[in-house]
Amino acid sequence: MTLMTLCTDMFGQDVLVNDAKSVDHWNATLMAFLAHSAATPTHLGALLEAEPDFAMGHAVKGMFYFLLGRREMIAGAEDALATAKMHAAARPYNMREAAFVEALDVTIKGSPLGAIAAMERVLDANPQDPLAMKIGHAVRFMLGDSQGMRRSIERVLPTYDADHAARGYLLGCHAFALEETGDYAKAETAGRMGLGLAADDAWGLHAVAHVYDMTGDSKGGINWLTGREAAWEHCNNFRYHVWWHKALMHLDQGDVDTVLALYDMEIRKDKTDDYRDISNATSLLSRLELEGIDIGDRWEELADLSENRTEDGCLIFADLHYLLALTGGKREDAITTMMSRMRRDATDLRNELASVTAHPGIAAAAGLEAFGEADFQTAYLNLARAHEAMPNIGGSHAQRDVFARLTIDAAIRGGFLADARRLLDDRKKLRAGNNDRYTDVRQEMIGKAMSDAPEFLNIAE
Repeated sequence: MTLMTLCTDMFGQDVLVNDAKSVDHWNATLMAFLAHSAATPTHLGALLEAEPDFAMGHAVKGMFYFLLGRREMIAGAEDALATAKMHAAARPYNMREAAFVEALDVTIKGSPLGAIAAMERVLDANPQDPLAMKIGHAVRFMLGDSQGMRRSIERVLPTYDADHAARGYLLGCHAFALEETGDYAKAETAGRMGLGLAADDAWGLHAVAHVYDMTGDSKGGINWLTGREAAWEHCNNFRYHVWWHKALMHLDQGDVDTVLALYDMEIRKDKTDDYRDISNATSLLSRLELEGIDIGDRWEELADLSENRTEDGCLIFADLHYLLALTGGKREDAITTMMSRMRRDATDLRNELASVTAHPGIAAAAGLEAFGEADFQTAYLNLARAHEAMPNIGGSHAQRDVFARLTIDAAIRGGFLADARRLLDDRKKLRAGNNDRYTDVRQEMIGKAMSDAPEFLNIAE
């Protein structure tokens, strides 16, 4: 059995390593992960090179692979799990390491809820563990569990004193959870406080941007982000997402030239096929087209990339955004392939996410396919069937809003005018009763359509 050294990291958590100096690499990894830094894999790689038998490091590497939401990353996660288990069996093994290894194990087996449970056990023992906090938060985000995010953060928040090195990042996570549960004023306060403690907390900064979005203050949101680029320029591809938020705000202001410039120079600066980057791009192009804006040939590169993701199936959130690209690019064969695969996935009882694919995934996908074919009645009937359950696909209010907009527009174009008004009213309530440009334009469209043809208030009735 290898003789290990019991050390503590910068957050006071036990770390079993061969060389105490390796803790510096671990601390750098943790800080980078909390900040969504592009340097995270570099620091983790340096750690595992120095400590190849550090089981927890391999387990965390595997969870990072999972959070990428890509089919080809599963093999890497499985290798990381096997390596973690091998080294854990050959040396002392504490409860914390065991929980991280278990989280990866159950995740690979199709139980992200099991991973969350493992992280909560770590927090039961030590609520000041920011790694367990952040990973649990990230998995819940992928599941759309906003209430769970808030509960988890709020039960550990009192234990973080003013000197805790991760307090700023915790407040950023709290800000996001508050925003996603509709507590907008508290969310803005928490996000601003967090950024004051951690200047590179892009997550907290973006949580405040969400508040501006959800309260219809796009001008305020632009002012909030402008001049704070240093808070996200260090990020991995999350930086594209923050630029996406700024583009949405300019779209609400009607500044289309700026939106397209941000799309070309920032959001799609690197033509990756990461599902998060695809979701930024496809949802923005969809919003632009709903406003009647010519987006040129921009669908083509997204459709080319998404054609290669039809068998992915890691997350329904990703699948639906790939489908937006395929419908935008008129890739009928790829759409058929993806729809068939999604129907198979919906029957996989081994995977907890199968139920989300079954509902609302299948109906939402059918609605998107029909919308792309300009069959707006069929599109609306399917999208409406999915509408109430759409939070379960994961992501945020802002990200899922593209599907709400498509549902409302399908209702208007398909003649379901009363339904369109009800859905628009519901959307406005979610936004604390505030109007945005989309709301104003659709209210006018519905009012005009109802006055022009009052006998067709709702063709479904």
